Amino acid sequence: MSGMARRRKPLPHTNHERWLVSYADFITLLFAFFVVMFASAQADHSNAARVAASVRNALDEGQIKVVVSAILGGSKAERAKANAMMTGPGGVQHAIQEKAPAADLDSSLESLRAALKQEIEKGQLQVTLEPRGLVISLREAAFFASGDDGVHLGTYPSVEKIARTINAVPNPVRLEGHTDSLPIHNSRFRSNWELSAARSISMLELLVSRFEVSSGRLAVAGYADTAPLESNDSEQGRARNRRVDIVILSASGARPEPQARVAKP
Repeated sequence: MSGMARRRKPLPHTNHERWLVSYADFITLLFAFFVVMFASAQADHSNAARVAASVRNALDEGQIKVVVSAILGGSKAERAKANAMMTGPGGVQHAIQEKAPAADLDSSLESLRAALKQEIEKGQLQVTLEPRGLVISLREAAFFASGDDGVHLGTYPSVEKIARTINAVPNPVRLEGHTDSLPIHNSRFRSNWELSAARSISMLELLVSRFEVSSGRLAVAGYADTAPLESNDSEQGRARNRRVDIVILSASGARPEPQARVAKP
């Protein structure tokens, strides 16, 4: 026997968590059983088939097993894989933002018409209820200088009444700028597109900074002369087409709007 002491071989590490694998398999099968039972009870057979197919694909790819194993205390690699499945590409967690259901706008229509009765009678604005929502149409002649995007100070009380209605309901709001068909090209705006968008932005800034409307509920759009109310062949028609529409969107009107897919920081 040499002078050097023999090195003892390390004893094999006993895995005390081996039972988790069988337990994860049991939970997976139990989950699949209840999903299949739920799908079988549905009257919509096509929907049941889609549910069954989704579960089958998840089982085949091992996704359910990995996630369950990670929750129960799997290996570091399994936990990392499960986190990637739950957060998605790039590790960005897609948060489902719950929003309050859109309010019925019929009562808002009546209250706004009563509050803005004087402005409506003067022809400064118009309030209508359309399928897309409650539309408050602000005439350029009353609210803006010709060819400019600044909101007249004298119209602030009218805008405040509109802001109160906006703050009283949870619906999103779109600010739409419109012009007539006569081309514009001055020192500030090169086209009607720029002018219509600038007026929408000016109204947004006024609502947010002075009347405390949440900017997260607002969107702006500039349509130039693409959505006229009347023909641009007459001065009267062009005057009606020059406007900013504040649209308190209905549930159906808000559907085409893009939704945030990640939580705000």
